[in-house]
Amino acid sequence: MGCWKQEKSNTWTFPTLILCLYGFFYMMKPSEPFLTPYLTGPDKNLTIDKVTNQIFPVWTYSYLALLFPVFLITDYLRYKPILLLQGISFITTWLLLLFAQGVLAMQMVEFFYGMATATEVAYYAYIYSVVSTDRYQRVTSYCRSITLAAATLAAVLGQLLVSLADVSYFHLNAITLASVSLAFVTSFFLPMPQKSMFFHRKDIPVALPGPDQVVAAVGSHRPSSCPEDKGSGSAGREPTPEQQAGRVQPQNGVLRVLVQLSQDLRDCYSSRKLLYWSLWWALATAGFNQVLNYIQVLWDFRAPSHSSAVYNGAVEAIATFLGSVTAFVVQYMNINWDLFGELALGIFSAIDAGSLFLMYFTTNVWACYASYLIFKACYMLLITIATFQIAVNLSMERYALMFGFNNFVALGIQTILTAVVVDSKGLGLDIVTQFLIYSSYFAVIAGIFLTRSICMLVSSKCKRKTARSCKEHLNHAEDKSKGQIAIGYMTQL
Repeated sequence: MGCWKQEKSNTWTFPTLILCLYGFFYMMKPSEPFLTPYLTGPDKNLTIDKVTNQIFPVWTYSYLALLFPVFLITDYLRYKPILLLQGISFITTWLLLLFAQGVLAMQMVEFFYGMATATEVAYYAYIYSVVSTDRYQRVTSYCRSITLAAATLAAVLGQLLVSLADVSYFHLNAITLASVSLAFVTSFFLPMPQKSMFFHRKDIPVALPGPDQVVAAVGSHRPSSCPEDKGSGSAGREPTPEQQAGRVQPQNGVLRVLVQLSQDLRDCYSSRKLLYWSLWWALATAGFNQVLNYIQVLWDFRAPSHSSAVYNGAVEAIATFLGSVTAFVVQYMNINWDLFGELALGIFSAIDAGSLFLMYFTTNVWACYASYLIFKACYMLLITIATFQIAVNLSMERYALMFGFNNFVALGIQTILTAVVVDSKGLGLDIVTQFLIYSSYFAVIAGIFLTRSICMLVSSKCKRKTARSCKEHLNHAEDKSKGQIAIGYMTQL
């Protein structure tokens, strides 16, 4: 019996190992930092305007269109088939990138890359369906660390091959194709999960865990439902009989899950704290992804790749490393995030805005590189804090749901930015003017959260002052009452 339990407890190691190998190979893409030089170079011979205004926007549109259906299908099919689909999408992307020509073909590249990006949710959700809850933190650390290491190594490798070995961009893409093909082969060895977070739950057959059930299901000490500031919302309370009656689940499986998801979202966003952290998450992630999408175009404009040395890989490697360092430092920051969290969001968003303004005004590519490093490090610091602040208040199911919905909102905002600012059917602005828009966008975000944080700090100070005044008044009244009692006693004597 003891041996059986030990064998069962060790079953997490094999799927974790295979998933880490998969994550390593699918993130090992040394050609990614050099995509724009490749498209505008002799291999594809596209103009920078076509790349910016006609090709790159397709990724945003396809990602938005596929994200929600893929989210539901991923859970329904229990992850592994979607990982296989991701591998096929990556292979198709790089086959087209290597051998196809023309604007339409490159738009298809962006479509399949959008599909691969939308299916990424399966990678991070798969492991939670095959390991016990007490190993969530450990396996999450493994999976995220391996992808970060692979991205850094890929950028360094790409830069070394380009700068020292004079390897062409075409051959870099061939190396990437080989790597994503290995990822596809690796995914076949993943065991098929028997459960999922929403459609195929084993612990609760009818509905997702309620406020009184999550602690047992997740096995952690953090609150399972969405707590609210005192005096507002009902996320932290158990549902009344009337509310339970209103939560009768439909018999249809898909409809039942959709109803439950909508109810969970309503409960979570009724917490003002989670609402504001999620608002920053959505706004900032939209701007961050937009900058990442078009930063290579700006670099190529400042220092054309056909006449200048390209250091995109080195910059991406350093940026990824700085991002991982800032994310690691968060665990040692002993700060009252409830009070000063939004101030941090405002300050670092202002730094991001300043970095983007510098990219707009400078003509020096090295200044653009430095600004990008600052921009990415600040965002990675804040997104780590926001992730922790949201995750610490939620069960695993609700965190996954809120994470997905925040990213969906971010993608919607990003799509609006793309359609209005970038797309040739919209304003079709040049790349430099685009970065003026993005810097102004982050300045607005900074203004929103700085204003809110100042109001919160002033309100908190006033409350402390009022409480201190009340305490002094009570102490004075108590002393006066004691004095009157003493005088009365002396009078009786």
